[in-house]
Amino acid sequence: MPEPVTVFFISDIVGEPGLRLTETIWPSLREKYKPDFTIANAENSHEGRGISEEIVKRLYDLDIDVITGGNHSFDKWKILPYMKSDPSLLRPHNYPKGNSGFGYGIYPIKERKEKIAVLNLQGRTFMPQIDDPFSLSDYTLERISAETNLIVVDFHAEATAEKAAYAWHTDGKVSAVIGTHTHVPTADARIFPRGTGFISDAGMTGPFESVIGMDKKTAIRRFTLGTPQRYKIAENDNRLCGVLLKIDADTGKCNVIESVVYPNFVNKI
Repeated sequence: MPEPVTVFFISDIVGEPGLRLTETIWPSLREKYKPDFTIANAENSHEGRGISEEIVKRLYDLDIDVITGGNHSFDKWKILPYMKSDPSLLRPHNYPKGNSGFGYGIYPIKERKEKIAVLNLQGRTFMPQIDDPFSLSDYTLERISAETNLIVVDFHAEATAEKAAYAWHTDGKVSAVIGTHTHVPTADARIFPRGTGFISDAGMTGPFESVIGMDKKTAIRRFTLGTPQRYKIAENDNRLCGVLLKIDADTGKCNVIESVVYPNFVNKI
């Protein structure tokens, strides 16, 4: 029986603070968890919104295999030509046809015979009304499952209910559904009855002395004044959030799903 496939998902890298933290501590965490495959969501990595080609290369230098995105994937127009050429840089698959980039990919796993698929989707509740992620996923998973049953989904959505509904919809069809976008790590990591691992939100890699990554004074002004404020990234209390998966190499079912926050929160005076 082959060893389980270990996957590590680094969640929502926010700006330069999140990038510097990832570059600093991911090598030691990689040595600790020894993942066969690493995924990172980086749609907020360039100045808090979007991504750049330079950042893509910085993440690949850390042995990150696939980069996923979300509603900010297209915010920096200079990345759009590059997105057409790199199948390991994903954006949500259910954006309408004609947009740059790839919504999913099937990748070899280094030093193993298996392949793994990563599918990036975006919800529609309180989000832009793009194509239906459920029906497109059904069609796409039929194609993917012909090549591999190791499938990880980054479901980028605002509503917890939509993420949970999608996980139940695909229970037994994918190895794991990892929720992203809200930047708050949830305590509901679990395995569904047919073998799909699920967490509502994997959290954020970046400054937690903030409002989901934004400078707290700026965010407070936005809510108290009711007007747009210039986006400013916070700096302090940086933490890496992620999810550890162990997937049965034969069946594609999730054996382990574990939320990781480093350094962990300490709730005491």
